[in-house]
Amino acid sequence: MIISDKDLAEVILDADNEDLGILIDMITDSGKGRMSLTSSVCTQLTNAKSTNIYDEVTRALIAEELSRFGGNSLANFLRGGEGVSYKEIAMDVAKRVKAPFNSQHDCLTIEAAIISKVMEKTLEKMTEEERKEFFSSVGQSYIPGSGPAAMAALLAILSKQGMFQLSSILANATATAFVGRGLFYSSAAVAPAAYTAFIGPIGWAITALWTAYDLSSPAYRVTVPCVIQIAYMRRKKLENPCIKCGTSLPNDAKFCTECGQAQNQHSTLKLTSDS
Repeated sequence: MIISDKDLAEVILDADNEDLGILIDMITDSGKGRMSLTSSVCTQLTNAKSTNIYDEVTRALIAEELSRFGGNSLANFLRGGEGVSYKEIAMDVAKRVKAPFNSQHDCLTIEAAIISKVMEKTLEKMTEEERKEFFSSVGQSYIPGSGPAAMAALLAILSKQGMFQLSSILANATATAFVGRGLFYSSAAVAPAAYTAFIGPIGWAITALWTAYDLSSPAYRVTVPCVIQIAYMRRKKLENPCIKCGTSLPNDAKFCTECGQAQNQHSTLKLTSDS
């Protein structure tokens, strides 16, 4: 069993077990099962998560089931049960959250548009004080009352400088909202202040946003959070963040160019409970 979709294969085949566990929880509704998911597949995936063993067959099964849910969200029942490409799923999610894209964009670009749009909508739900706190936590200044245009400009700067940071924060908040637990990180990919900023009211703003989006379709309750998770996983493969402040560094960097932190130590940071 192989993953024929290269956009999924390049992320899932060598993904960390913890990240795959989040995808499995999203696909299986934390092991409870879903109407369009067979009991045998649900059992196979939940067993892989519980044993922490993810062979190539299991990884291919994750990709296949996501593809099938994508087919359901796109109403492609005439495909005879077959799924759709990950790029089609990502474009469908982009439409759902009203993120700008075109069909010529690659998945990395489409995912970035989704992250930016969801963050923009999340900021709209924050109070002025929460916005100030958020921008401060990621190294930017925000003037309360500066208006939507200034806020969008600040977010554009932040997106360009720290898309991995944004995708990490959003993936954690999304996983918490949908499956009740956040992500594990193999290094401190996001500055500690950013973790603090997304606990409490700012985290609630993201949860409120998912409530506001029309995700009544069971398929969208799988594809939307899964695309957010995969966007984070793809960025994670491309980035080499400082273990202290999150600044992107060359792969062979021994010290961070921003904060001076030595890069020869790695820690595991758990954002929320894995219960």
